[in-house]
Amino acid sequence: MSQPQTMLQLSGRAYAPAHLANATLLIIDVQEEYRGGVLELPGLAASLDEIAALLESARQVGAPVVHVHHLGITGGLFDPQGQRGQIMPEAAPRPGEIVIGKRLPNAFAGTDLHDQLQALGRLDLIVCGFMTHSSISTTVRAAKDYGYRCTLVDRACATRDLPFEGGTLAADEVHRIEMAILADNFAACVTDTNAVR
Repeated sequence: MSQPQTMLQLSGRAYAPAHLANATLLIIDVQEEYRGGVLELPGLAASLDEIAALLESARQVGAPVVHVHHLGITGGLFDPQGQRGQIMPEAAPRPGEIVIGKRLPNAFAGTDLHDQLQALGRLDLIVCGFMTHSSISTTVRAAKDYGYRCTLVDRACATRDLPFEGGTLAADEVHRIEMAILADNFAACVTDTNAVR
């Protein structure tokens, strides 16, 4: 049996991964809820290190950076008034970097993200953050609808264990499957920051 190909390859729409010099870095939901809240991620430390490296590389080459900040419920998940809702210091925005507040997993839904990206004038997005199966997935899928080309940095994304059929799907399995799904028809996927420098 031959090696399977992605839908992007089969349709002739595959593209090379972007580089920071010609792309916008989109950082999604790197918030304290994932460090110490009920949504604590098992692979957080390694992915956060990779996000910090990616962010530093983007700043070094002058790439535009857009931070997406999930605005949750006061007293609940991603409490915008509490510590758990805050962006982690390792990925904190600097003056001049765009911050988009969102209330749904898809960062385009009910926000001005598309307008802000259009103003930056770059078709390529390099995407990282949390969680792979939720806000990353929905945003990358929507980005394709808007005509953007996404490059996902594998080690700069993470997710959590999920309950399923009376058992548990491990976070790394959920992450790996979601990355494969997105690589099939929605994004170019690379291993780490070195691949987009």
